[in-house]
Parts: sequence; C-alpha cells; structure tokens
Amino acid sequence: MAKLLLLVVVLAAAGTALRPVWSDAHQPPPELTVRYKAGAPATAAAARPWLEVLNTSGRRVSLGDVALRYYYTADGPSPYAFNCVQASTGCSAVVGKSVAMDAPTPTADHYLEITFTKAAGALAPGAKSGAIGLQLYRPDGGKLNQSNDRSFSPTHDTFQASKLVTGYLDGRHVWGDEPGGDGAASASSSPSARSSASARRSAAPAVRPAPPSGILFDDFHYSGPRDPALHAHGWLVRTSEGGPGIRNTWSADGVSFPADKDAPGGQVLQLRAATDGTRQNTTQAEVHTTGMTFVTGTFAARIHFTDRPTSGANGDHVNESFYMISPHHRARYSELDNEYQPNGGWGAPGPRLDTTTWRSAVEGDRVTRATNSSLDGWHTMVTTAAHGVVTYSLDGKVLFRTSGGYYPTENMSVNFNTWFVDLPFGGKRTWDMQVAWFYHNAERAQSLQEVEKAVSGLAGSGTSYVNTLGTS
Repeated sequence: MAKLLLLVVVLAAAGTALRPVWSDAHQPPPELTVRYKAGAPATAAAARPWLEVLNTSGRRVSLGDVALRYYYTADGPSPYAFNCVQASTGCSAVVGKSVAMDAPTPTADHYLEITFTKAAGALAPGAKSGAIGLQLYRPDGGKLNQSNDRSFSPTHDTFQASKLVTGYLDGRHVWGDEPGGDGAASASSSPSARSSASARRSAAPAVRPAPPSGILFDDFHYSGPRDPALHAHGWLVRTSEGGPGIRNTWSADGVSFPADKDAPGGQVLQLRAATDGTRQNTTQAEVHTTGMTFVTGTFAARIHFTDRPTSGANGDHVNESFYMISPHHRARYSELDNEYQPNGGWGAPGPRLDTTTWRSAVEGDRVTRATNSSLDGWHTMVTTAAHGVVTYSLDGKVLFRTSGGYYPTENMSVNFNTWFVDLPFGGKRTWDMQVAWFYHNAERAQSLQEVEKAVSGLAGSGTSYVNTLGTS
C-alpha cells in the first residue's frame, strides 16, 4: 500500500511539472495574424508600411473591432501625418492617428494606430483583409530614418507575419509584441500575465460608425503634389496647357501641403502663383478632381484668401478661385464660380468676389454678381444647387441666387486654383491661397451650420478623407 501511494505522489508531481511545459508547446492559435511589407527604404520622404490582417480566430470578425499599431521613432520635432493609399475596404473605411507613447523605448516613442469603420465589413474565419497601403510622413518635408523604427524591417519585401506590429480585437491585445513588454497575452496565459498585459497597453478605441452615404470630405493630408494618395483619393495636380490666366504656365511646383496647427487636420492645401512679370518665368497652380461626378448638392470649402503677395510688390490682377465646371466640348454645360480678385481685373476694381453661374460656354451666357469687399483671411464658402436654385454663401451670408437656365445640368469637376489675369509689371512676387478642407454632400443642400457640424464630426473622429458618393 505504501508503494502504491508513493507511485501516485510521483505521478502527480510529474504531472504538475509537465503541465506548463505542455501548455507552452500547445498554445492556441492567435485570433488575428498581422502581416507586414515594407514599401520604402530606410531613408525616405515617407514611411510606407503595408499591412494585412488574417482572421485566425475560427469565428467571424468585424474589422470595426480591430486595431493595429505600427511603432516608430520620430525624427525631429515635426508632428507626423498619415494617409491611406490603398485598401480593399476603401480608404474611406480606414482611420489612422499618430500617438506619442507614455513609456518610450530606444526603438519606439510613437505608434501609428489604424482602426476601421463599420463600413469595412467583416472577415470570415481564415479570410484576409487584403493589402492596406499606408503612408507616414512629416508635413515639414523632412526625411525619415526608419532604421531605428521598431516595426520597420527592410527584409520584409513581401507580406510576412510580423510580431513587431501589434493587433487588438475587441480592445484585447491578441497579436505581436508590445515595446517593453512580452508577446500578446493568450487565452491560456495566467491571470497575472493577462493583468500585466492589460496594464501595459492602452485599450483600442471604440468602434467607429460608418460615415453617411453621398459625401466627400478631404482635409488634405498629403506629403506633396506627387503623393500617390492624392491621386488615389481623386485629385489631380494640373500641369497641362491652356488657360485661364497666363496660358501654358500650370506647374506642380506651386502645390504644397504645409502644416497648420489651426487647420482641422493639421495641414492645408497651398496653391502658389509666382512670376517675375514674364510669361516664361510664371507658374500658376491648380488642383482638381479627376472625375466629373458632381452635379447638385452642397459644395463647401474653408479657404484663406489674401490681399497681399507672400513676397514681392503688390498690384497683380490675381485670381483665387473655387469652382465647379464641366468640359467645354459637351453638348450641355455647367459652371459654378467663386473667384476672388484682391486687386480686381478685366478693368474692374478690387477687392471683389465674383459669384457666377454659366448656362453655356458661350461668352457672356452667364449671370453674375460682384461682392465688393476684402476677404483677406479665412472664410467658409458654401455653394448649393438644389430644387432648381443655385445659392452662393460666404460665412453663412447669402450673396447670390440663380435659377431657370442658370442651374447645373451636366457633370462637373471641383477645382481650386491661383492664377494671374495678366502681368502688369516686372519684379519677382508670389501669391498663396490656402484650403483647409473640402466637403460635398451630393444628396441635399446644407446650411453653413450643417456643413460645420458634419466637418467637425468627421475631423473630430480622426477622419481625414472619406468618399461615400454612390453608396446610397
């Protein structure tokens, strides 16, 4: 009997000793796997991490419950900005923000956090999100050194699972190794390990609602005129020939996206026209939408007009414009103009804002009204087309209404530009117009208060770009 009891005790002891070893070797698969690919070299103008989420949970997972964190070390004092270049969910469903870490490490003092709106949909067991192409850059134009960034790996030139990018599901850390901590706490981890993991992390943000249908919003988070996200989001920097203004002088050199701490997204679109009084040394700037998909609804923009050149002598007949226009060769034609001339032009004095609705491209086939006052500074322009009436408003004040044949009937593009009516004198000078954001609601006319509420809600949720046109 004593020998039997001794055998039981030995076996029990052996079982106790072997259990943690067995558990470590038989961990359940992670609920998510995050795959990573490096899209830029160690030294670059922008970091371009590509991420992909694989659902290994065995159940259906809503991407709205998922958060990803890409860790990096900031270079210099400039804040970092984010944009989405490509996503199978659509970039409108991808939200990103840069967060400073409370406890920095030698390879990470910030992380880029990526979350998704409900519009991103769900992943079935074993399904992948598809490639999510991201950009992380400095609005001041400074280069990035990624060699000391925790999540960067130059050897990942194809998608590979990376434990240096962390994943969260329902607010739980389920993938990757957080800086300064251990790997993701698994379902079989001890309560003390799970508690420690919880203390190390910040909970993932709440699920974001899907944006409403029929809208376009952009606060111009781009690294420059050649940023691939700019074209992916439906914008084109003009370099083609033609007018208006000084013909064949359109250049990408005048388009930039400088930081502005007072702008909702921290950056603005800047359009610079520059000249020395000669055509060969003149450049004009324009950014317009690539598609002709706009007809009616609300067109709004927050614009900084200026009465004085950024450099050089004053006196130019410069035009700072926000307008919608259809191609001239179409049988039907539409054009809705907001054109500000601080020093006038075409023989008319300034400062003045011309609001004009065209019925055709024939000279003079339009109705227009001039508002003769200075608009130097920031203003919100709202143009609506609904129920047969076009209304032009400035900071909530109605300036002009048109109707009848003077109403859009053809698809238009949206355009922002700065250009010279003529070149009245010599000497170098530059003019800058800035745009903080553009907002369009294709489904209804909105007041200034409704526009500001919509923009505030989008910007406040961290949304820099969204396009749900055609989803209603």
